[in-house]
Parts: sequence; structure tokens; C-alpha cells
Amino acid sequence: MIYTFTLNPSIDYIIKLDKLNENCVNIVNSNDVCVGGKGINVSKILSEFEIKSKALGFISGFTGKFVEESLKSNNITSDFVSVENNFSRINIKMKIGESETEINGLGPRISDPHVQLLNNKIDAINDGDIVILSGSIPSSLSDNFYQDILDRLKSKNIKVIVDARKNLLLNSLKYKPFLIKPNNHEVAEIFNLSDPSMENLIECGKKLKKMGATNVLISLGKDGAILINEFDEIYSSNIPNGVLKNSVGAGDSMVAGFIAGYLKTNDYAQALRLGAASGSATAFSENLAKISLINLLINQIQITKL
Repeated sequence: MIYTFTLNPSIDYIIKLDKLNENCVNIVNSNDVCVGGKGINVSKILSEFEIKSKALGFISGFTGKFVEESLKSNNITSDFVSVENNFSRINIKMKIGESETEINGLGPRISDPHVQLLNNKIDAINDGDIVILSGSIPSSLSDNFYQDILDRLKSKNIKVIVDARKNLLLNSLKYKPFLIKPNNHEVAEIFNLSDPSMENLIECGKKLKKMGATNVLISLGKDGAILINEFDEIYSSNIPNGVLKNSVGAGDSMVAGFIAGYLKTNDYAQALRLGAASGSATAFSENLAKISLINLLINQIQITKL
């Protein structure tokens, strides 16, 4: 079983405007509502490949019920811990002309009894399972929370994927995760670089590997992605032709595509190829990618061994 962790899921309210005028009423051109959160996004894309996963984390209130019901309607199993007397966060995604602006909510306060309930679910994860830790954690939890999860899993034969920023990512490395997926900006933040070159990013990827990661996948936006695998082989991918419509969830889609590709082929180059196609398909869609577009784009993905 694949377990995706979204510790702070959300309802994303997506609106489009030609222009935002302050101090007056603005009428949107279009609006949509969807369930958000990095781990949930991974589960959704895995579902496109007909790969089952179980979504774990915390939900609360009427928005939490919407999260749960939305996943159920998409045939995605969830087993969230319910937090009383609050509500899961609502995030506003504003697309104004060619720009995108996000306003993210806080989410519920998580207390020790809620953490213990999640720990019980973590302890039930078995050898051979896959765990994907993605995104931020609620402000009420310790910065070491990912470490706490990994510490509970360290005695089991489990592949762990981590897609998180700076300290959440760095603190996971001693547990030797199967895959980490920072983007180029996050790598630059970790190593205090400004405008790093491809060569800089490859060297940083090698350092992250030495620090404990088995495989390092770095997404580069319009420049594709690079992978440094467990055998120290380095691969790069291009991106296909298309019009950028959406940057939200592209990295999560790349993670899901990579895992799907690896499970199907046991080949890192093919995993990167499917990951790049999945990330691009989401970038070229209004929301998360559908399998039809992923299959269409994969023929345009070229993998180069460096």
C-alpha cells in the first residue's frame, strides 16, 4: 500500500479575474473548488494510473468533511484523524491575468491526543509499503514531526519519499529516504545559492545524496528535471510543448508519476520520463492532470544520461 501524508489539507477556492481592484467589490470571471494538499495531490495522480493509495493526516469541521467526501467520490481511500472544534483550512488561489497569487489559511490546532491517534495509524504501516511525506505541517506541531514519523518507521522495510522544504527535508536525510524531490529554488535555499546553474544543482544533488538520500529528483520548472539515482547515474529531462496554465500541483504530479513509473518498470530513466510527463500535464491543465494528457505528452519527453 502507498500512504500519502497531508498533515494540513485544504479546500482550494480557485478564482480568475482580469484585474484586482482594491477597496471595492470584484466579480470573478470563473471560480472552482477542489481539495488541496501535496499528499492528496499525489493520491489523485496515482489514481489516474489506477494505483491505490491511502491518504492520512488531520481534518476538521465542515471543510474536513468536504475533503473526505471529495476523495471518496474519486475512489481514493482516506483514514484521517478528525480534530474537533475547528475547520480544515481554506486556501484562495487567485489567477489575475498572467499572474497567480495564493492566500493560504492556517488549519486546526493539533493536540497530543490527535498526534497519538495518527501514530496508531503509522504503527500499522507494514514492510513493503511506500510512505510519501509532502508539504508543510500545521503550526501547532513540532518542526521535528516528520522525524517523529520516520523514527516510528525506521525498523521497517519501507520506501519513504519526502517532498518538503528546508529543515523538514534536511532532518529526514538521516533516515535515508528512497527519494527526495526539492525544486531548484528549494535547493538554492538549502545551500544559500542565488541563481544556481545546472552544474551547481547537480553538485547540490550529490551532496544531498551523501547526506542520506537514496535518489534525488530536482524539478527545474521550464527547464525540466534532473535525477541523481542510487547508482550515481545522472539523468535530465526536457519538458514538452504546451501553454502554462497552472503551477499548483505540478511538483506533486511529478512525484506521483515518478513512483508510478518506477513501480511499473523498476527503471529510473523511465520513472523520470513518466514523472516529467505528469508534472507537465498538470502545468498545462486548469487543475491536476488527467491520464489522457499524460499519455499524450510522454512521447515528447526525452531523457538524457549526463
